[in-house]
Order: sequence, then C-alpha cells, then structure tokens
Amino acid sequence: MSSQPEGDKLQKVLAHAGLGSRREMERWIEEGRVSIDGKIVKLGARVLEHQIIRVDGNIIRSERRSPRQRTIIYNKLEGEICTRSDPQGRPTVFQSLPRLRNGRWVSIGRLDVNTGGLMLFTTDGELANRLMHPSYEIEREYAVRVRGEVTPAKMQTLKKGIMLDDGPAKFNSISDRGGEGKNHWYHVTLNEGRNREVRRMWESQSVMVSRLTRVRFGPIILPRSLRQGKWQDMETGDQNAIYKLVGMTPGSISRPRQEKRPKRRR
Repeated sequence: MSSQPEGDKLQKVLAHAGLGSRREMERWIEEGRVSIDGKIVKLGARVLEHQIIRVDGNIIRSERRSPRQRTIIYNKLEGEICTRSDPQGRPTVFQSLPRLRNGRWVSIGRLDVNTGGLMLFTTDGELANRLMHPSYEIEREYAVRVRGEVTPAKMQTLKKGIMLDDGPAKFNSISDRGGEGKNHWYHVTLNEGRNREVRRMWESQSVMVSRLTRVRFGPIILPRSLRQGKWQDMETGDQNAIYKLVGMTPGSISRPRQEKRPKRRR
C-alpha cells in the first residue's frame, strides 16, 4: 500500500489563509511567487505546519495559516462590478466591504453589472472555491421582471432545457409572482451561475429581462432588512450550514454583528 502524502496542498493552505481562491493560488505557484523554506516550489507541492511559506518574499505567518474565518452577506447595487478595480472608474462591490487587518475578501461567485441582490464574501478561500465549484450544484434563486409574453409552453421549454452558446441550461423551477401591464415577476432557480445565464435563457424565448435580483444562494436568503449597498456578518448557524454543504467544518467563527448605521441627525 502507498503511504499518504505528508502535509496539505500548498494552494489549499494559501486559499484558507484568505489570500484568494484556490485557482488564483495555483496561478501564483505556477508564476514562481511562492516558496517553502526558501525554495521556489511547483504546483502540487505540499507543506507541513512547521515549514515557512513565503509569497513574493513575505512570510505567511502561522496566525494567517489558521485564521479566524469570517463570511458576510452583501446586497449588491445594480451598476456595481465584481472586480477589485475598474479602468473605467465604475464602482466595485469591494469598495463597500469592511476592511480586514489580515487576509482579504474572496467573492463567492459574481453577478453581472446590471444584476443586484445577494452576494457572499469570505476570508476562507477554500470555502469559496468549493461553493463555486460546479460539482456541488448549489441552487441559486433569482427574482426576475420580464417584458414579453410568457406562455406555459415557453416555461416548460426553459424547465426542460435549452442549448446556449456555452452549453445546455435549464431552470429547476419557475414560479409566477404577479405584476401588472407588460412587466411581470417570476422567481426562477438553477444550479449554476454562468455569465448572464438567466438573462440569456429568457432571451432565447423572445422575453427580455428588465430587472434581475438574486435572492438566495443555497440555504442563504437575502435578508429583507439588508439595504442595497450594505453588508452584514453571516449568522453562526448559516455559516455552519454553508460549510456543511461542501463537506467542510469552520474553524473559529467570529461573533456575528450587523453593520453599524450612522446616527440620524436631529
């Protein structure tokens, strides 16, 4: 029998330290930015607890390798983009997040610039990696306002499945939420989050989306009290639930707290 390799995968340790997603850490290793005990390593390297990791020459200290992880819920504004910076100067979701002393926020998936609603951010890159991986098939729910005739036949087609330019797609469910005139609301669910997938699916049936908001990711529901452009720490029970969803166990969970709002002037 072959012996079990010693140590943890290096990209997993770096992601858990909140430096970024596992895929991003793999790229850093391939670029030669990471060393163990002074030696530049290749992708596939493993690291033991006592060994010294450096990224760009900076030591990743032990408290960062076993950090107190934190996950927050954010209600994205339409018009914000999901990158850390933008050459065009557009607002980004990261500008609205709380500052961290150690590590950085990793987004769990993205929403396009014209979509608002629920986003999750975590300091645990390994958690983010698993929650975004297609193999876990985590269900998303969207509130969609559409323009155009939605017939039972079109709804059945979208649930049965259609072919988009990047592969097959289908809704798990479509529920009618009412509306007046040309604008009508539906809630749809699906198990993936490809670029503009919900919009493209409706457009394939000659129906245009005029408003799109994500309201649920797995077991996490967008709180009604959370205003657009605001964030709040995830409750301990919800954080346990998303770790369990991907076969992980959280370490030390920070105490949940609501973002402080400025006092009103009298």
